[in-house]
Amino acid sequence: MSSRFLRGTRRYVLDANALVGLFEDREGTAGKVERLLEQALRQDVPLLMSAVNWGEVFYVTWRRHGEASAHEAEAKLREMPIAVIDANRERASRAGALKQKHSLGYADAFAAELAIERGAWLVTADPEFSKVGDTLSVYPLPRHEK
Repeated sequence: MSSRFLRGTRRYVLDANALVGLFEDREGTAGKVERLLEQALRQDVPLLMSAVNWGEVFYVTWRRHGEASAHEAEAKLREMPIAVIDANRERASRAGALKQKHSLGYADAFAAELAIERGAWLVTADPEFSKVGDTLSVYPLPRHEK
């Protein structure tokens, strides 16, 4: 049975900005992401995340808040109900195709690819994903102005 139909539960893929928003306690984002994490624990169905986006959370946190904060964020991530999905050759090719077809950022293409592959909702604040069209379901978070 495909993961899309796992116990009739909706699956979610986290974009890096969803977790950065949680760690930065962004209004409107932190609460939504916390509820998804709580739901994942209750239902024993982890949220999904590409390894590329995991690295993006680490990088963005380091850039904005320093190396120590990046390592703290990584430790917190390891405790969360998140299944990190490797970026193998096949996924990388599909992500590359999405990047080319829809002018997505490289890391964004991995998040979109995983959500499409798993029939999951992509949790993101990035409006750029609307370019992908109906093949991608988006669970929108409030846009954060840098």
